Amino acid sequence: MVFLRRVDVTWLAGLVALLGAGARCTPRGPETPRANPQRQSQSEYDLARDYFYHGQPRLALDHCRKAIGFDDQNAKALYFASTIHLFFCSGKLELRDPDCHLTDAENFVRGALRAEGNFREAKNTLGQILILEARYPDAIAVLAPLTKDPAFESSYLAWGNLGWAQVLAGHVDEGIESLKNSITEPRFCVGHYRLGVAYETKGDLAAAERSLTDALSVEASDCKNLQDAWAARGRVRKVQGKVADACDDLKQCRDLSAETATGRSCVAALTKGCP
Repeated sequence: MVFLRRVDVTWLAGLVALLGAGARCTPRGPETPRANPQRQSQSEYDLARDYFYHGQPRLALDHCRKAIGFDDQNAKALYFASTIHLFFCSGKLELRDPDCHLTDAENFVRGALRAEGNFREAKNTLGQILILEARYPDAIAVLAPLTKDPAFESSYLAWGNLGWAQVLAGHVDEGIESLKNSITEPRFCVGHYRLGVAYETKGDLAAAERSLTDALSVEASDCKNLQDAWAARGRVRKVQGKVADACDDLKQCRDLSAETATGRSCVAALTKGCP
C-alpha cells in the first residue's frame, strides 16, 4: 500500500521566519487599555510567539485570538493562528487529534490573505491545508502561480506542495516534474521523500529507492527521523527482493514510534516476513 496523506511540516519554514529573532524574549503583559487596538494586537501577537517558543501552543493560540480580536487585519497573527492549528495536526494522532481543526486552520490563513494579499508563506500554507483536506484541484490552483512568483524565496516549498497535490490528484508525471524542481534545494528531504513515493506510484522502484535514500541521507535530525521515508523505502526494497535491507528500514520506522499510523504499518509488515 502506498501512503499518500501523512501530515508533514513544510509549513514550519514559514513559521520559523515569522517567529524571527524576537522569539526568545521574555513574556510580558499586554499593553494598557489606553493603547490603540493595533498596538494591543501586536502585544498579544508577541506574547503568542513567546508562549509558542516556550512550548505552550495552547496559550499561544489564546493570545493569537486576542490579537485578532483587537485587530482582525493583523495578518501575522492570523497566519500564526493557522500554523498553530497545523501544529496540532502534526503529532502522533495526526488528523485524528482532537485538537486538529483543519477548517479553523483554513479560515485563519484565508483571513491572513485577505489582510495581506501578497503573503506568500500564507499562500503556501493554504495549499498545504487544501491538500490535507483532499481538495487537490483547489490546492493546485493556489500553488501553481506561487511557484512562478520570483519574490517567493522559498519557492522549493511551493514546488514540493504542488507536486504532492498533483501526485495525489493522479497526475503523477506532472507531479514528478514539480517535485524535481523542489529538490533543487538538496536538503529538502520531504521533497525527496515525496518524489520517491511518486516514483513508487509510477512503478519505477529503482528511482523510488534512490529518492528515498536521498531523503534519509540529509544530515538533519528531522530528515533522519522522517518515519514515512523509512516505511516507504522498506516497502520498495521488499518488493525488489531486498528483504534484509527492507527489514532494517522497517525496524528503523518502528523504533521511531510504534504509535503512529505509519509506525503501526511497519510493525505489521515486520511480523509478515522479517526475523
